[in-house]
Amino acid sequence: MNPIRPPAVAGSFYPGRSQTLTHDVLAMLAAAKSGAANTPALPPKALIAPHAGYIYSGATAAQAYAQLATVRQTIRRVVLLGPVHRVPVRGLALPGTDYFATPLGEIEIDQDAVAAIRSLPQVVVSPAAHAQEHSLEVQLPFLQSVLDDFKLLPLAVGDATPAEVAQVLDVLWGGDETLIVISSDLSHFLPYATAQSIDSETVQDMMQLEPTLNHQQACGATPVNGLLLAARRHHLQPQLLGLCNSGDTAGDKGRVVGYAALAFHQETTHGH
Repeated sequence: MNPIRPPAVAGSFYPGRSQTLTHDVLAMLAAAKSGAANTPALPPKALIAPHAGYIYSGATAAQAYAQLATVRQTIRRVVLLGPVHRVPVRGLALPGTDYFATPLGEIEIDQDAVAAIRSLPQVVVSPAAHAQEHSLEVQLPFLQSVLDDFKLLPLAVGDATPAEVAQVLDVLWGGDETLIVISSDLSHFLPYATAQSIDSETVQDMMQLEPTLNHQQACGATPVNGLLLAARRHHLQPQLLGLCNSGDTAGDKGRVVGYAALAFHQETTHGH
């Protein structure tokens, strides 16, 4: 088996040349920082970011990743979950590789993290589920740009319950060195105004940590619900950073896809 999972959507979802890619990602991050009204004092424990082509959702994803500026040296492990689009799997699939590659270089898979969850019944190994999957890959150039030295634990999430996802997150929760990223878009192919209304309701559910999203509301509903369940247990506070759809960026308004960026912060004090 190939120890490296090569990029599958470089040159289509995002630029395939490293120079162009670096330039575009840094520009989106700079725009996100300058547009941010309130930079939180606390770095996030978890992020939700969209995964369409960068011309559509890159600006929204950048709003999530811009939150990591103060912790670029602190975060050493990124637990990245996204839905499968091409190969169905039962459970949460590890890639069975040692590295993920992008035009910006190779990211080492965290074998300690792999070992920690391998024995869970809902965790499987499926190179096929990862081979062409874009939901995880499009997050990587952002992570490579905003973090210094980190290892990756990538999971392609198929048919699983929110509790099964939350259990995996609990095992890998860690401390300040561990970041959780969930890759998800919102509604798909609705007219602009309908999407705005539905997506804003979906985001309200996320803000209430209601782990009841369905796949019409978010293609990453399963990993999102798992995070919302874990966020309740760990007392995380959600913050909405950005919400738009493809009709706001590079698409027509007749059929749009929704995008949101959210950060989840550890509560500083536990009031009773």
